[in-house]
Amino acid sequence: MEIDKAIRESDDRRLKTKYNNAIYVIRRALALYSIEELAFSFNGGKDSTVLLHLLRAGYFLHRGEQSCSNGSLMDFPIRTIYFESTSAFPEINLFTHDTATIYGLQMDILRSDFKSGLEALLKAKPIRAIFLGVRIGDPTAVGQEQFSPSSPGWPPFMRVNPILDWSYRDVWAFLLTSKVQYCSLYNQGYTSIGSIHDTIPNALLSISNSSGSKENFKPAYLLSDGRLERAGRAKKVSASASRCFPADENGMDVDSNQNSMLTASIIAVGDEILSGTVEDQLGHLLCKKLHSIGWSVPQAAVVRNDIDSVAEEVEQRKSTNNMVFLYGGVGPLHSDVTLAGVAKAFGVRLAPDEEFEEYLRMLIGYQCTGDRNEMAQLPEGITELLHHERLPVPLIKCQNVIIFSATNVSELEMQWDCLIESKDSGGCLVPLKPYSTKHLTTHSSDVEAAQPLSKLCLEFPDLYIGCYRKSRQEPLVVSIKGKDPARVQSAAEALRKKFNPGAFSEIN
Repeated sequence: MEIDKAIRESDDRRLKTKYNNAIYVIRRALALYSIEELAFSFNGGKDSTVLLHLLRAGYFLHRGEQSCSNGSLMDFPIRTIYFESTSAFPEINLFTHDTATIYGLQMDILRSDFKSGLEALLKAKPIRAIFLGVRIGDPTAVGQEQFSPSSPGWPPFMRVNPILDWSYRDVWAFLLTSKVQYCSLYNQGYTSIGSIHDTIPNALLSISNSSGSKENFKPAYLLSDGRLERAGRAKKVSASASRCFPADENGMDVDSNQNSMLTASIIAVGDEILSGTVEDQLGHLLCKKLHSIGWSVPQAAVVRNDIDSVAEEVEQRKSTNNMVFLYGGVGPLHSDVTLAGVAKAFGVRLAPDEEFEEYLRMLIGYQCTGDRNEMAQLPEGITELLHHERLPVPLIKCQNVIIFSATNVSELEMQWDCLIESKDSGGCLVPLKPYSTKHLTTHSSDVEAAQPLSKLCLEFPDLYIGCYRKSRQEPLVVSIKGKDPARVQSAAEALRKKFNPGAFSEIN
């Protein structure tokens, strides 16, 4: 069989390992279920194209070379499901139908949504298991294993995921080594194909063109960093980053112009902070950084080096804030539980990330393998790696939670700057209208200032009005902050009027 032969003759040891593991999963499914009980979901994309040829090889090996020789290309009896959509690229539809003809696929074409189509198909056919081209990192991969029952509320079937642990690199290594055909869009700079409404060529593959003619792109397999695979998905982002903003009950994103006060919570992880062993300076710096781009910080917490403590705090804050920032508890030590806590908060497991491990190997050699391989385990299916040329290891982002590895102020300064500059961040920290601030000082006592300040808060509920003294002997400082400079100025003038002339003076 040509696929098995091509992989066996390859010098790519990693590809051989991935291939063997996938074939094992396929042969196990073929042993557990009859051919009539199996189906294969094909959509014309690169992942399902890989799966098609793995299934052909697995079926060949399962049946034995003698019975599958002579006309093996047409001997593929596993039922194929194709969900045809009016928003699919014409090239995808053409490639799918051409592939069905070449390999003799028994194709059921469904024109409804995925769930309704499956319900109808499973009622009509004795299907008990479906092969899927799901990989870790896909939105649908959360919580899945190589064999996973369908989710509650869906028709019952077993999801079989032979390439769950494959990376972008693995996919292209297989396709190029096997020399099989794939959709022509991948030769035009597309790296992840959805619908015609949300997919564009990946700008990272653009070929500079000084003549001003039509923009050209390199093929998808030349993308050097597989973590940027989805950079070709068109993001419908206005002045805001939609993925970071809350959605209304109809699932529509809330515009940042309507929600000009975006919030971020800060969580520090460390028993050493709670015990007073070290002083936490990073929380203070993060508050200043967020304030400088117009964000509000309603909560900052310190939690123990305990998975449940981290999970509880993250779970509470991620649903009530646009972003959550964590620091501390990242690394190989027994007390480094931050990633495990984040995974638990989202209800997913920690899973090995081979590409993240490659970064670790560049940084610390092979010490991250063996007992320390836990350092390369990240929350499954929800993790994005945020890259920057100054970062030796990417920052970790899990939906609206970002994890810093900084241990001191200078490291956090650098990581923050990289986060702001990173193209991978999806604009999750889009700058808003900056705060306008007035600081006024008085030698009046707290008792004298209390009532006028309370009235000021009632008169200007849209402003933040805070008070502090550096010591009991020093003046009272009143800080007035808001997005509207005119309102801030009006509040400062109103405060002066409530006291005797000259009681308050403005400071920088």
